[in-house]
Amino acid sequence: MRDTKEQFKKVIAECRELYAKKLHDYGPAWRIMRPSSVTDQIFIKANRIRSIEIKGVTMVDEGIAPEFIGIVNYGVIGLIQLELGYAEKADISIEEALKLYDKYTEKAMNLMFAKNHDYDEAWRSMRVSSFTDIILMKIYRTKQIESLAGHTLVSEGIDANFMDMINYAVFGLIKLEFGEE
Repeated sequence: MRDTKEQFKKVIAECRELYAKKLHDYGPAWRIMRPSSVTDQIFIKANRIRSIEIKGVTMVDEGIAPEFIGIVNYGVIGLIQLELGYAEKADISIEEALKLYDKYTEKAMNLMFAKNHDYDEAWRSMRVSSFTDIILMKIYRTKQIESLAGHTLVSEGIDANFMDMINYAVFGLIKLEFGEE
């Protein structure tokens, strides 16, 4: 489990670095996005990963890893938007955006460890393409919950789906960076 924690933290640090750089360049302009728009951004990234996996080639010189990073970062943005609600303009500081990022990636890591305990790190035996498919399924579930205005009968909410998308994207990044075990 210690290797998983170290790998998770390393991957999250890489994702956070890009998030911080984009905050520098754009500020928290994403604050205007409604959660459903964040879901659509994650869909675009996951769909591109699946397209690359199926076709085996890209026309744009970016691979799968940057898209998984985007899913992690938009998943965190989605959680922030669920907590704060969307705004009419960028209404938080870069420091606050980074603090919220750390809060939600810590929650994601804690959830991952709880599930890892119960599932005994089964994800390590999965294919990266399965992570892609599961993320896409979580997106379609999230879209359905959004169309129900969050009123589900037995299902977890949008926040749980964003959290799972973050963790599956991290698993994909770990497998891409550290290889199969």
